[in-house]
Order: sequence, then structure tokens, then C-alpha cells
Amino acid sequence: MGVSKSGGLPTADEKLIHDWNVFEAVPARPRRVELNDETLRDGMQSPSITDPPLDVKVQALHYMAELGIPHANIGMPCTSPKIQEATTELAKTIAREKLPIRPNCAARTVPGDVQAIVDVSQAAGIPVEAAVFIGSSPIRELAEGWDLDRMLRSTEEAITFAVEHGLEVMYVTEDTTRARPEVLQKLYRTAIDCGATRLCIADTVGHVTPHGARAIVRFFREEIVRDRPELRIDWHGHNDRGLAVANALAALEAGADCVHGTILGIGERVGNTSLDQLLVNLVLLGWLDQDLSALSKYCELIHKHCGAPLPFNYPVVGRDAFRTSTGVHAAAIVKAQQKGDAFLANRVYSGVPAELVGREQEIEIGPMSGKWNVIYWLRKHGQDPHPELVEKILAHAKSADRVLREQEIYELLAR
Repeated sequence: MGVSKSGGLPTADEKLIHDWNVFEAVPARPRRVELNDETLRDGMQSPSITDPPLDVKVQALHYMAELGIPHANIGMPCTSPKIQEATTELAKTIAREKLPIRPNCAARTVPGDVQAIVDVSQAAGIPVEAAVFIGSSPIRELAEGWDLDRMLRSTEEAITFAVEHGLEVMYVTEDTTRARPEVLQKLYRTAIDCGATRLCIADTVGHVTPHGARAIVRFFREEIVRDRPELRIDWHGHNDRGLAVANALAALEAGADCVHGTILGIGERVGNTSLDQLLVNLVLLGWLDQDLSALSKYCELIHKHCGAPLPFNYPVVGRDAFRTSTGVHAAAIVKAQQKGDAFLANRVYSGVPAELVGREQEIEIGPMSGKWNVIYWLRKHGQDPHPELVEKILAHAKSADRVLREQEIYELLAR
């Protein structure tokens, strides 16, 4: 079955779900939807994250390729010799294994920073885009002691240096979402005149709301690139107000071409846009057609080797995302399964179908359970769910203060 307008639901099953998300208007699929994975750069800037060994970063690249993520920021090589070496090895891996990933690296608008990217590109023998950044908001200007003339000179010097050395340039203004429009026009026009081909809007401190995200992207489309449709607009968001994923979707809807994110949302302060959540939403909207079966493995890699938190209630990849011990929920799922309807079973109590990410519904037994929880568990474990046994296990569960562990249930069966 094909993907329909109802957020990824097969057309034959639309009658099962009245989708209020598309009641007024179906969001048009943006002209281009691309993703830039910042896990190995901005994600590593979290003070609580461990920088993993090179082999883990290489595995992350393979998951990006498997998930169809076309762009990746692989480091800020000017930071230290160690990061320069790791960034170079990642670029070499992309080249050697012909991974379908276009790498980029971060740099301040300083020629010395850009030179480090030139060195990575030359060592790997592949193009590496320079993502050069400078602050743009009045509050940053005051804190740094900058003036606009200095910012324009710095922009011109860095981008000219990059272009002269054969690099494509993504121009990024930090704190774009708190900057004055007239300043943004001057900075980005200078960047374009010097050869930048991608323009990145950065919600550096997670200030903006979805309304603001749409407004600033439209401003870029209408005022900055209106006569240059080939120029790409990127969106780089942070999650300080808990709106990062919603902002990214709003930015795409308003005309952004590419959105940035990190796995499990790791990054500065409370983190970046959660790339895993963004992928799921883009597929459900029908804006991307990706196989997400590797998503849980990628998240587990970052959780295990970087120390990234993975709460039990984290959307889609958390332990409890498709797990229930509540009687009424279990009954609905089991009855759907008995009808032989996997579509129904995976959606009757789930806003995200489990099979989308290679998972399945899990039913446990606990104090909120009913007989269907016990029947399901016994059948799944090859046991006969005769009524007396069901009642005994359920009585034990009702007196517990948590979900029963598997070993506890086996002990009850043995008795």
C-alpha cells in the first residue's frame, strides 16, 4: 500500500483513524527534505557526554548511511590535534567506503579554523563543506565587544579563504533567531557575494517557537534568497524550551531545505533537535520515505558509548515506548491481534506504529493488569492459559507494587 495524506497511513486503513492533524490543511511536502547529523560534532559539546573512540564514530557513520541521512558534521578540526585526527579519519572512511554522506566541519569565521578543514579535505581526497559561524544577535555583539563592520570583515575573510581553497561553504550565524533583520540581511548578503551556497539559521539557545521558526525562514526566502532559488536554507535548532522538533518541522514547512539534529538530542545545555524523533515524524508525515529499522541500534550506540541518557519513557526508542501493563490497553491489543490485524494492533494504543522502527508491542503483568495481560504472557511463553492459572497469577500481580519480573512468573508456574 502507498503512503497517504494522513501522515503515513496506508490508504486502505484510513477509515480507522480520523486524523485531526490534517483536518484543516494537509502540510505540503517541502520541495526538499534533507537532514544533517550533528551527533559527532555538536553532540560532543555536551559537558555530560563522553567522546567515543574512533570505531564507534565510524559505526555511527554506517548507521547514518543506513538511515538515509545525506549530510553529517564530522567535527571541528581546529579544536585540537586529537579532534583533527579523528575528523580526518572519518572523512577518509567516507571516501574509502563510498558512504553516501556529504561531510561538513565547523569553523569560526577565522582563516586558521578554515585551514584545518582544508587539511581534512585534502588528506581524505573528498570535498568537505566548511560550516563557518559567527554570532549575530545584539546580545552576542555586546558580550563579545563586536561591531557590525568587524563581523562583516570576518565573514568576508573566512568565506573568501574557503572558496579560494576549493571548499563549499555553509554560512551560519549563531543566535540568528534573536538577531535584527537588517543585520541578518547584511551578513548573509556578504556571505552570498563571497560564495556561500548554504545559509544556516541557528536557534542557538532554543529561543524560538514554531511561529517564530516559520517567520524567520519565510524572511530568508522572501528577503535574502528571493532572487537566488538555488541557495539552500538550513535550520539548526536547540531544545531549551522543549520545542526543537516542532520548530524543525515548522522550518521545513516554511521552506527550509535541510534541518540539523543529533541522536537522542545530545548537545549544549539541554541539547539539540532530536534527530531520531525528527526522522520518525518526517516518515509519518510522508515527507521522507526511509527505512528506520536501524534507528534503535543507532540510539543504543550513542547511549552506550557516549553516556547519552535514554529514559524508559523516551519516545519511540525508550524501553516503555511500546510496552504496557494496563488491563484495558492489553485487552485492546490482544483482541486486535486475535483478528489477525497487525495494523490495528500496532495503532490501537500507539501513535507510532512499532514496526516502523523494528519493534513490537509488549504486554507485561502488574497491579493494573487484567486477565488479557496474563493470557497474552502465557501464550507468548508457550504456556496453557487455563482459567485457574490465569486467576492465580493475576491475584499475585494485584498485590504487587510493580510489574512482575519474568522469573517471578516462572516461579509461580512452578508452584
